[in-house]
Amino acid sequence: MTTAGQDLTEQATALLMLNRVDEAKALLAKRLAQDPEDVRAWSQLGRCHEHVKEYEQAVDATGAALALDPEYANALIIRTYALRRLRRTDEALAAAQEAVRLAPHFWQSYEALAEALNAWQPRWPEVLEAAQEAVRLGPEEIGAYYALWKAALLNGRHEITRMAIREALRIDPNNAWALREHADRQAAAPGVRPKQRAEVYAQALAADPSSAGLQQGLDRAVFQMLRGTRWLAVLSLVLAGAAINLFPSDGDAPELPLPLGTRLYVLALVGAVWAFGAWRRYRKLRAGVQLSVRSLVRRMFWARLVLVQAVLGTLCAVTVAAVPWTDRGVPQVIFWVGLAPTLLTIWFDRPRTR
Repeated sequence: MTTAGQDLTEQATALLMLNRVDEAKALLAKRLAQDPEDVRAWSQLGRCHEHVKEYEQAVDATGAALALDPEYANALIIRTYALRRLRRTDEALAAAQEAVRLAPHFWQSYEALAEALNAWQPRWPEVLEAAQEAVRLGPEEIGAYYALWKAALLNGRHEITRMAIREALRIDPNNAWALREHADRQAAAPGVRPKQRAEVYAQALAADPSSAGLQQGLDRAVFQMLRGTRWLAVLSLVLAGAAINLFPSDGDAPELPLPLGTRLYVLALVGAVWAFGAWRRYRKLRAGVQLSVRSLVRRMFWARLVLVQAVLGTLCAVTVAAVPWTDRGVPQVIFWVGLAPTLLTIWFDRPRTR
C-alpha cells in the first residue's frame, strides 16, 4: 500500500469517526479505484455502509475484504453487525466466532460475539459472558460498556447496567447513550417531580444537544409542569367561589356585594397562589428548562391549550372575586366557564405525559 493510499484510508477513518459518512465513502471509493485489493479500505467501506444502515452493501464490502484476506478480523466484526441486522443470525454468529478465533485479544471481537448471540434467548447468559470479556480486554472503551449494558438488560442484571453507565460516564462524561440512560434512571426514580425531571434532562441535553431521546424526555417533563398550572387556576376559582359562596344552602350565604376589603383579600390570595405555585418556581428553573418551556409552547398544541385554560380559569376567578356582584347567577356561569373545560381535559391529555 502506498503512502498516498494509506493517507486516503486514514482520512476516511477519521471522517467516519466524525459521522461524515458520505465524505468517507468518497475517499474510500477513490482509494479502491487506485487499488481494488486494499483490504482495509474495503473493510472501512463496509463500516460506512453499516453506519448508515445499508446492511446489504456492508455485507458486500466486507465480503470483498475477506475474499482478499479471509483472516482479516475487522471485516468479520463489521460483517457480524450487518448480518445481524439482516436477521441472518447463523451467519452473524459464525462471523463473530471466527473473529474471536482470529483475534482473541480484540475487545471488539467479543463485543461482536455478544451482539450475535443475543438473537437466541436461551444463550443470553453467554451474551453477558462475552460482554464481560470485552470489558476485561477494553476497560477504557465505551463500546465495551455499551455491550455490557445491553447484555445485562437481557439478563435482568440491573446492578451491572448501572455499573456500565457509571463507567461509561467516567470515560466520557458527554457520551450520548450513557447520558440518556443516566437521565432516564434519575427521572424515573420514585418521588421525582416534573421540575426535577426537567432539570435532569436539561443538564444532560446541555452535554449532548443532538439527542432526540433527551429532548423527548425534557419535553415530557416540561409538559407535566405546564399541566400543573391548571390546578393553580382551579384553586383560584375555588377560593373566589368560596368567598361569595356561589352555591349556598340553607340561606347561610353572605350578602352581596362583598365588601371591598374581602374582595381585595381574595385577589391577594389568588396572587399568592400564582406567585408561589408558578412564578417563583419558574424563576428558579435553569435557563435550559425555561427555554424549553417557551419552545414547547410554540411547538405543541396541547401545551398552548394548557396555558390558555390556566389563564382563562384565573381570569374567571379574578372576575368572580373583583366585581361587586349583587346576584350569584352571572358569577356562577363565569365559575363554570373557567372550571368545566379544565376538568374535562385534565384527564383527556394525561396520555401525552407518558
